[in-house]
Amino acid sequence: GSGAPQLEVSGEGLKVFVIASSWHTTIMDGLIAGARKELVRAGATDVTVWRVPGAFELPLAAELAIDKGAQVVIALGVVIRGETPHFDYVCDAATQGLTQVQITRKVPIGFGLLTVNTEPEALNRAGLANSREDKGAEAVQAALTMARLK
Repeated sequence: GSGAPQLEVSGEGLKVFVIASSWHTTIMDGLIAGARKELVRAGATDVTVWRVPGAFELPLAAELAIDKGAQVVIALGVVIRGETPHFDYVCDAATQGLTQVQITRKVPIGFGLLTVNTEPEALNRAGLANSREDKGAEAVQAALTMARLK
């Protein structure tokens, strides 16, 4: 919610991969646009965007991006709660998988995976014209900040 820091970051000289799930097109378009805008603002010029089927595939895509030389990975996706426990399994697998990749590979991963109860909650975080938050941009800021610690 409110209170997220506005970080001044630099992406200059870093090889950045944005990996984004394909579900919920409007929300994903907003997250990707927010990430791209923030990367431009941060001076990142070596940026590759990969689309993957869904959130479950984000950890493997992060591994593959690192194998291709990524120094920073931005993982974007959205999972909206439904009527079955599928939500819990996908959210947990994606979160734990991205955490494991980040720790074992020592490459910062910006966590832009929205795990929400409803579509309006996701739209409010997607960085669209009427959104309250821009989680795509926030994921970039967090990852670039961590990259500079290295």
